[in-house]
Amino acid sequence: MKDEPAAGSLEALRQAPGEDVAIVPGTADFAPGRVRFSFLVVDGRGQVVTRPTARVWLARGLDREPFLEVTATAEPIGLEGSQEEADPSEIFVTQLQIPAPGKYWLLAEPVGGRKIQAIGNVVVAKRSAAPNVGDRAIASKTPTIGSTRGDLASLSTQKPPDRELLRSSVAEALAAKAPFVLTFATPQFCTTRTCGPVVDVVSAVRKRFAKTPIRFIHVEIYTDNDPAKGTYRWVAEWRLPSEPYTFLVGADGRVKDRFEGTFSVRELTAAVERELVP
Repeated sequence: MKDEPAAGSLEALRQAPGEDVAIVPGTADFAPGRVRFSFLVVDGRGQVVTRPTARVWLARGLDREPFLEVTATAEPIGLEGSQEEADPSEIFVTQLQIPAPGKYWLLAEPVGGRKIQAIGNVVVAKRSAAPNVGDRAIASKTPTIGSTRGDLASLSTQKPPDRELLRSSVAEALAAKAPFVLTFATPQFCTTRTCGPVVDVVSAVRKRFAKTPIRFIHVEIYTDNDPAKGTYRWVAEWRLPSEPYTFLVGADGRVKDRFEGTFSVRELTAAVERELVP
């Protein structure tokens, strides 16, 4: 006979009535401190479970009592009406405060409707692979409309491309001491099917701050926009383990916030207002 889980443990919470599934993470590059964790909950029939919120517990093991309980909120993926019919329209996002490197166990339970619990791991390294908050931005000489003599097709696979995202290189923004939002993404070739929406979101947020000195920059991932040719050098310069990645960089040249994977207009707008608007 199987032993009963310890009262109050994560496993005891997981064994509550309802379907048990594995969590589908949308982020994976973590360091100690504040961690933005995004995820999907997909039921046994392959349907994405969408609810306004989900309860989230974090523990050091299945047999341990959670040391953190937070709420995840459902954030739209891309702009309204931009998703393909088969793509998820929302993703859960929560903020975790993780004290030290290690492997943690996370349990998520969408609130309301049919009961379902999703279990998974959050693996935290000593430092993130990509630049983190507080790190200096890398002065990559990314291409622009000027440097390519107006060759938009070589600069962006967004359709149609937002020219305002293609006017400044990263190196130019840093030299000018201008705050900027930088997104590394390839709308046409993204394997996660969230890159196109990410560039559209950045473009929409850019328009909200058009009268500010904040620059918005989109940079593609693959050489000549051809996956067979490998990635551009700035992918290695910024140590990107995946894409899309979006960074908020202050006038002092340091990363103020970052988003791995997809995010909503609301999330990015709030971050720009908090970190880049004087």
